Amino acid sequence: MTDASSSASRSAGAGVLPVALLACSDYAAPRLRQAVFQALEAAGPRVNAGARVLVKPNLITAQPLACASPEVTAAACAWLLERGARVEVADSPGFGRAEAVARKIGLEEALRPLKLRVRALNRPVPVRLSLSASSPACAAFLEGGPRFMISRRALECDLILSVPRVKAHSQMLLTMAVKNCFGCVSGLRKALIHTREGRDPGCFADCLAALWAALPPVAGLADGVRAMHVTGPSRGKPFALGLVGASPSAVALDEALCAVLGLPPGATPLGAALERRRAEGCGAAGWRAAYVRGRPEDFDARGFELPRDLAHTSFHPARFAKSCARRLWAACKP
Repeated sequence: MTDASSSASRSAGAGVLPVALLACSDYAAPRLRQAVFQALEAAGPRVNAGARVLVKPNLITAQPLACASPEVTAAACAWLLERGARVEVADSPGFGRAEAVARKIGLEEALRPLKLRVRALNRPVPVRLSLSASSPACAAFLEGGPRFMISRRALECDLILSVPRVKAHSQMLLTMAVKNCFGCVSGLRKALIHTREGRDPGCFADCLAALWAALPPVAGLADGVRAMHVTGPSRGKPFALGLVGASPSAVALDEALCAVLGLPPGATPLGAALERRRAEGCGAAGWRAAYVRGRPEDFDARGFELPRDLAHTSFHPARFAKSCARRLWAACKP
């Protein structure tokens, strides 16, 4: 077992998972960098020199508010590099290439002083997911489980640091650190999964929970400085939440962020799916969150609007064809 994964296991085994929630009003340096460093120092993953860490920002599309901010991602990378980690930054956006999205939102420039660049989560490997036995929506998959094509880059690292922006989501209600792991599925295969499983939010959530469980340990660093509300994941409105959050567990961080927004852990489809896995002892059992810096009640989320009605995101043939065309066009551009 690697240093990074063994430390994550020790934290889980102890039954306590630290969560840090720090106030940060804007992205100005050095205030933002200081907040990220303090959050990760207080409740980040324990990373020893030589650990292979995949920093997984949310690069859904070339719209700055839809993505994790370049400043937060770069600060996370700087913190990891200071600890001697071997850092790789990568994603597989829903539209376009990771490198092109990073360039357009300013992430390429933010990573240049660190001598890092954004790569694609490609080289897919077929992985059969193990669904919750009590999944109410995925009965057709329970015997064999769905097969996801997951990037080898994600599977072969020691640790994943998921760096999402806190956003509303038209299908999952919220998208945060665990949902951000969906980008570990390579390229157009995400659209295929949306077409196949996206018709039922409950089934899609169970698949996402199983995907998280199939990956190496996933820590989280949330960009909640400027969140997205009303709808999402790409067409919502900005909301000044003023928060940076960190935890060695993406699940614990997401539950803390739900508490900031006044929601119980199982209020979202993905949260409910993770609760079912925890009840069955499927990799998320027997722990409690310990707030080591800040608490949910320290933040004012009044006015944060969630989607009133959840809609499926199944790609009908015309939308899927459009997605393919946009990817091909993006691949041909310099």
